[in-house]
Amino acid sequence: MTESVYTIGDLIRHNAVERPDKAAIVFEGNVRSYAALHEESSRVANAMAAAGVEAQDRVAFLDKNVPEYFTMLFGAAKLNAVTVAVNWRLAPPEMAYILNHSKVKVLLIGEEFLGHLKSMDLDGEVQVVVIGENGGDYPTYEEWLADQPTDDPMAESLPTDTCYQLYTSGTTGLPKGVELTNNNFFGMMPVASEMWSFDADSVNLVVMPLFHIAGSGWGVVGLYNGATNVMMRDIDPAAILEVIPEHGITNALFVPAVIQFLLIMPGLAETDFSSMRSVIYGASPITEEVLVGGMNAMGCDFCQVYGLTETTGGITQLDAADHDPGGPRANLLRSAGKPIPGTEIRIVDGDGADLPDGEVGEIWIKSSQNLKSYYADDEATAAAFPEGRDENGLGWFTSGDAGYMQNGYLFIHDRIKDMVVSGGENVYPAEIENVLMKHPGIADAAVIGVPHEKWGETVKAIVVRTDDAPSDEELIAYCRENLAGYKCPTSIDDIDALPRNPSGKILKTELRKPYWEGRERMVN
Repeated sequence: MTESVYTIGDLIRHNAVERPDKAAIVFEGNVRSYAALHEESSRVANAMAAAGVEAQDRVAFLDKNVPEYFTMLFGAAKLNAVTVAVNWRLAPPEMAYILNHSKVKVLLIGEEFLGHLKSMDLDGEVQVVVIGENGGDYPTYEEWLADQPTDDPMAESLPTDTCYQLYTSGTTGLPKGVELTNNNFFGMMPVASEMWSFDADSVNLVVMPLFHIAGSGWGVVGLYNGATNVMMRDIDPAAILEVIPEHGITNALFVPAVIQFLLIMPGLAETDFSSMRSVIYGASPITEEVLVGGMNAMGCDFCQVYGLTETTGGITQLDAADHDPGGPRANLLRSAGKPIPGTEIRIVDGDGADLPDGEVGEIWIKSSQNLKSYYADDEATAAAFPEGRDENGLGWFTSGDAGYMQNGYLFIHDRIKDMVVSGGENVYPAEIENVLMKHPGIADAAVIGVPHEKWGETVKAIVVRTDDAPSDEELIAYCRENLAGYKCPTSIDDIDALPRNPSGKILKTELRKPYWEGRERMVN
């Protein structure tokens, strides 16, 4: 990739010239070349412009993994508009909040989710376009593009302009829109490409959900390199084992839960992994048993990354050379690795003072990958950068995670914000607690993460019930009406009164202790 390419729009323009006939995206037997992807995304851009989309307006994507995500991403970029990928696992009220908060002008939605759309109360005029054969009251994607020209609008887009907006749940219970810029991506991709063994000959597996930075961001890294992205609509472990040898996959990113599922698939031993260069894993901690099993089965480099949506993905890496199970450096397998080039990390106490090696504090990050801002939330943005930012936009971002440094390696210890990570999904207790407290049968509630064999952690609610208390089954069903399924409690315990400190804050550490007894850290 040349240095002149510094925006998402320029990425596809460049590759359409350099490698027009090469397969850019392979999906369920359908192949889009770089030239075809460029042409189709220009038609998308013109359709968006006809719908009134202008520079820095938001357009949204709501579907499982399909190539139309990337035609929309590049089409929006050609107008200098911003793509918002909505988590399809959310409940309709949660989806509606994101769409209304981001003030989207166009919604590209999968046919499978039209039922969700009927349950949403959307503000303003939104052009709805359906991916599928039956759009109902709305045009299908093919109908929408039918009469659009293939001319590239070539709208000016600056490195500092927002190009991506992904939503992450907040401790207040309301999701926050993370604004990521062209600079965030193009500062990261050259470094990441080298560390993750990418080049133009890579065949990249895109299987993680596109509403995650680990899905859409990973796919962009492949296309940045002029590689071929092989996309899968869903995470299907049996299908993954077929796709890898069928397409000669070289690069893949998995959360630990996916690796664990792959290891129990009947066809694992017969799968040809010889094309694989590297597996990047992260988003939640991994057990040594699963890690060693994956390394032995696939026979390629394994690298762990740690990062957040707000840091455009990975900002530390445990290199393949640091994976030494059973050896003298085996303790590093509990580490999240070292900061990647261009990233600095501090460990600070509650007053923002630096802590020495080995002492646990909050992880602060300085990187060109740090988010531009939380959309329409100046207060949250300011809180995320308590020391402010310099003239280049660089400042120390507060991660909310607790950890310590040792000999240059970062070790994750706990989560300051009480977040639960279940199967690689971030779950914030405040969201669930807000729902539980609306039920007349609940007088008080706290939500924690407890160990789970497959998912790492799962959600447990600890409640104080009223005289009109619902059963556990009724309470979980109530949660499912208002929240995405993965956020809902899988078990409920009763307590007479929740432990609180003098200021009234629930002592989550005390609540977690019995469930994590005998474990080194309170994350799994």
